[in-house]
Amino acid sequence: MDRRKFLKTAAALSACAGGLPLLTSCKSGTSDQPALPAGKKWGMVIDINKCLPDCNACLDACRRENNVAYHGDSRWDVHRIRKVKMRDRKILAETKPVPLLCNHCEHPPCEDACPVGATYKREDGIVICDPDRCIGCRECMIACPYNARYFNFKPNRQSFNPDIAQRSIGVAESCNFCAERLADGGIPACVEICGRIDQKALVFGDLNDPDSDVAALIRENSVKRLREDLGTEPNVYYIGL
Repeated sequence: MDRRKFLKTAAALSACAGGLPLLTSCKSGTSDQPALPAGKKWGMVIDINKCLPDCNACLDACRRENNVAYHGDSRWDVHRIRKVKMRDRKILAETKPVPLLCNHCEHPPCEDACPVGATYKREDGIVICDPDRCIGCRECMIACPYNARYFNFKPNRQSFNPDIAQRSIGVAESCNFCAERLADGGIPACVEICGRIDQKALVFGDLNDPDSDVAALIRENSVKRLREDLGTEPNVYYIGL
């Protein structure tokens, strides 16, 4: 994707900082799918019909697992996953809660925008933001059409997981599908807690494995991907959107 062309599009979408307008332009993720390559490609399916409006278990699990900075103040809070409410334009009423996170795009504009290579896509499809290489320019935040990147303005004073290093102030971060847990054979913390409370609104797995739960859900349901019109090829799919 041409970086200049994309950033021009992103600038036109700057009024969409709240994230809600992103939900107005989706299309089915089941048609015209290209042949899948060999190797793992991690992805997620979110069934918003199963997402409870007042449940924030996935957000809490993510913060604790990844030592995400949360101050209770929207000016400084970091969200690797967050929830918004989708508004039905016809009846002008809030309807369903929608979890939003990094979409781990096949063509991540954040990677193209980063001037120092701190943001990159792994071979398994996970988009990483390396805090040790980030210079805090926030170009990736401007480029992301999903408003999924956050900036660490203030130090995080809570540390729940001793295995995850605290991010320094002045760096960006976003969901990495709990890459450290995957390396140990686990699954993302948000998906694990959603399964524990028996909701299973979040399902994670290998999109290249036809026998995986995520592949089956995509195959058997009408699914959508956010802002697929931008050519980012997101690897987060939604049911019920």
